[in-house]
Amino acid sequence: MTNIKNIRNFCIIAHIDHGKSTLADRFIQKAKMVSDRDFKNQILDNMDIERERGITIKSQVVSVPYTGKDGTKYELNLVDTPGHVDFTYEVSRAIASCEGALLLVDCTQGVQAQTLSNLYLAMEHDLTIIPVINKIDMQGADIPSTRHQIDHDLGLDSAMAVEVSAKMGIGIDALLESIVEHIPCPTEDTASPAQALVFDSHYDPYRGVVIHFRVFNGVFRQGQQIRFFASQASYTIEEIGKFRIGYEKGTELGPGEVGYVLAGIRQISDIRVGDTVTDHLKP
Repeated sequence: MTNIKNIRNFCIIAHIDHGKSTLADRFIQKAKMVSDRDFKNQILDNMDIERERGITIKSQVVSVPYTGKDGTKYELNLVDTPGHVDFTYEVSRAIASCEGALLLVDCTQGVQAQTLSNLYLAMEHDLTIIPVINKIDMQGADIPSTRHQIDHDLGLDSAMAVEVSAKMGIGIDALLESIVEHIPCPTEDTASPAQALVFDSHYDPYRGVVIHFRVFNGVFRQGQQIRFFASQASYTIEEIGKFRIGYEKGTELGPGEVGYVLAGIRQISDIRVGDTVTDHLKP
């Protein structure tokens, strides 16, 4: 179980085509989670249509190991949000499972409608927001104008903004340090029973329903009987672990951690996204 002080849960929010998936790719490459030979662009986008259109449809999660400049080892849980205005509900669920957000602004296009709507969603959940100015390598980049828009249109502090080029890998180290420095670690209520938020799920034909969840209080372990509040259904945890590039099986998930659970659930309709999971004996 990771020390809660070293966990950072964050999402990337942006207008469509401002470079969200590319930035996620750079984080994964920086952590050397995939060899250069096996790497492919939009690595978190699994669907053919996502790659073809360049739009993230299905929210994905990846736990990125990162060693800070001070030598501390952190676990950065990136909840990659869908990139289209039609998926506002999916974005809101991802935001609810994080403490911080990277607000990505393309400096060739500036602040746009979806940038604002996603910012308001993040503000409603009291997230710490780090503005990120992307595509600084492009010919039409206008960084001073983008900083002005961050100050005046978004009401954020442009001095906090980190300049990056997700495509070229410029400024990624500074951004990772900014995440560690500014986004708060999760808080835990040790007196409360086990509680987790289901923020997504998907169906695996070989393993059944894979539940994506964020633990807020208590500990969830393999073999533990859990209860879903919406349906009052109970299941036993068969496998629990974290998302790397694929699944990394573990034995337990503690406060602040993000991961997956397999509990022999065969119908995806049995799981309600946004539901609370608790311990069956102490709901």
